[in-house]
Amino acid sequence: MAEDVKFKVSIDGIPVEVAPGTTILNAARLIGGDIVPPAMCYYSKLQGSGGKCRTCLVKVSKGSEKDPRPMPKLVASCRTTVMDGMEVQNITSPEVIEARKGVVEMLLINHPLDCPICDQAGECHLQDLGYEHGLANTRYEFERRTFDKIDIGDKVQLHMTRCILCYRCVFVADQLTPRRVHGVLGRGDAAEISTYIEKAIDNEFSGNVIDVCPVGALTDKTFRFKNRVWFTKPVEAHRDCPTCSGKVTLWYKGEEVLRVTARKDEYGEVEEFICNTCRFETKSTSDWVIEGPRNVKRTSVISLNHYAELNPPAVVKKNLALQETNKEQFERAKELL
Repeated sequence: MAEDVKFKVSIDGIPVEVAPGTTILNAARLIGGDIVPPAMCYYSKLQGSGGKCRTCLVKVSKGSEKDPRPMPKLVASCRTTVMDGMEVQNITSPEVIEARKGVVEMLLINHPLDCPICDQAGECHLQDLGYEHGLANTRYEFERRTFDKIDIGDKVQLHMTRCILCYRCVFVADQLTPRRVHGVLGRGDAAEISTYIEKAIDNEFSGNVIDVCPVGALTDKTFRFKNRVWFTKPVEAHRDCPTCSGKVTLWYKGEEVLRVTARKDEYGEVEEFICNTCRFETKSTSDWVIEGPRNVKRTSVISLNHYAELNPPAVVKKNLALQETNKEQFERAKELL
């Protein structure tokens, strides 16, 4: 009977019933929509994740039915479990919105704004946060810390300058691979993700550190600088793989598979981790059973070049009248220079 116990929680005035032990963040995800706090370090598939980035801060205006006092400070929703009768404020709290701006400003202190050349652009959660909560100007006047790019394995490049120390890649190495050879070295502003003597990461699931990285700190060297994600076409596919589930997303440009990634849910989290063979070694359509185009949110920049059919008509059509008009306009513009 104890298993049927449910806690009643209210988030931004919307009630939901959840099991004891559920975090505020996961309770909000059951409701969905705009009231779900952002999360840069929490990953539901990785044990122990969360509590690092502080972007999911919320205000608990009522602790519980038994103790209705509010919590004195904002709390990390990914680490705080609900109580029966708890009332939480997220987007309805000016205090939370202001605190989130401060967190984003801190994350961007050292993170370079090199989105135009970063492979993560278009899929970067920090981009979304910066757009929603970032300040127009920085108040930071000191020299930013920088690192040299290093290769951790023949397929993964680490650009530590972009890292926000979310620890996701470390948890992946701890929980998916037989031995972890990288981690966080140093403390405070000297902390960095690295390996001793740049030892290569060569286990079969090492490529998953790319998928869990919320920024462009860990990138796929086989896809690096090849294309922008909004010019590619994501397609669901699967294959019989003895190592993993074999369920992936293929990213096409024309008939070429530019990269292979694990499938992700609406929160950008991997549904099932995939092996390096599926990710790096099988980039031919003949290797896969095509299921169909991936469902892409209309608000995503990737939807710009998304098709509902596998064989879409030509995107660009010749228009001789328009070409002639453009030529005339160009000649007039040259005369004004």
